[in-house]
Amino acid sequence: MYREHTKVVQIGDRKIGGGNPILIQSMTNTRTDDINATVAQILELEAAGCEIIRCAVPDMAAAEALTEIKKQIHIPLVADIHFDYRLAIAAMEHGADKIRINPGNIGGKEKIQAVVNVAKERQIPIRVGVNSGSLEKDLVEKYGGVTAEGLVESALDKVKIIEDMGYDNLVISIKSSDVLMCAKAHELIAEKTDYPLHVGITEAGTLYSGNIKSAVGLGIILYQGIGDTIRVSLTGAPLEEIKSAKRILKTLGLRKGGVEVVSCPTCGRTRIDLIGLANQVESMVQDIPLDIKVAVMGCVVNGPGEAKEADIGIAGGVGLGLLIRKGEIIKKVPEDQLLAALREELLHWNE
Repeated sequence: MYREHTKVVQIGDRKIGGGNPILIQSMTNTRTDDINATVAQILELEAAGCEIIRCAVPDMAAAEALTEIKKQIHIPLVADIHFDYRLAIAAMEHGADKIRINPGNIGGKEKIQAVVNVAKERQIPIRVGVNSGSLEKDLVEKYGGVTAEGLVESALDKVKIIEDMGYDNLVISIKSSDVLMCAKAHELIAEKTDYPLHVGITEAGTLYSGNIKSAVGLGIILYQGIGDTIRVSLTGAPLEEIKSAKRILKTLGLRKGGVEVVSCPTCGRTRIDLIGLANQVESMVQDIPLDIKVAVMGCVVNGPGEAKEADIGIAGGVGLGLLIRKGEIIKKVPEDQLLAALREELLHWNE
């Protein structure tokens, strides 16, 4: 696998690359200079499972706010910089654990060198980010449009600029909203570099379409052993990005922990509010630290058999609820007590 052989990069107290676990990243949507709001959002994301947080630094007030933000959070903070090299320097001076820049838009080589000098002095990694929406005109012309090959060439050109300045504490990200282009670009760059890769489908869209595009794109890329950190980019609450990222990693067998809920798709035999029940179960298990599978089935006829692959399951209909373990009925309860009975079983799972 590619990720087994990428360079190890230290971001705050976390390590990525070299076979270390894939870390989940998100980005705040508060004004970074609103310290209280930003800290509150980061703490909420931490609790949900976020492991690296990125904050926009559009001005000096945002850069200076990082000092106080860093005092109150517990995960590495990445400063997202565009256009002004002085903001990158200020962000590092105020505690950023990593900076994200596109060397092509922060000025000439002297300005890039100034950023690299501070990063080198403080041993702060630089994430070199390239986006299909801002691919250089000459590469668009060379490849006849925005292509995976162009994205890779752009990223490696920018990496070389920094390498030539004597610094290689780098992470690369190449993103596109085109799922297949993004997947191909990662396949190409994984063959050409051993830097850790931050993976995501940029501008993926709303909660509905963005989750589908991200699951498909990240699934293709991660399944090939590519990627050291991920972000599910959604037009929605950042908390939803964490939930989706955790589920993608667990589905691919790249992360353990957390209750997995499976449920049948409903049919004419269903005699219970299965859709409502399944959603209630999924919400109810969020705070239960078990690594098990829970099945929610829609009828008492086929439920036990269909739930046998799960660690525990429930089924119900016509006023009756069943608790099922490995295909065997262990308890019958009134339908309106089914959810509470399931929670009670889970809370005492290891007793």
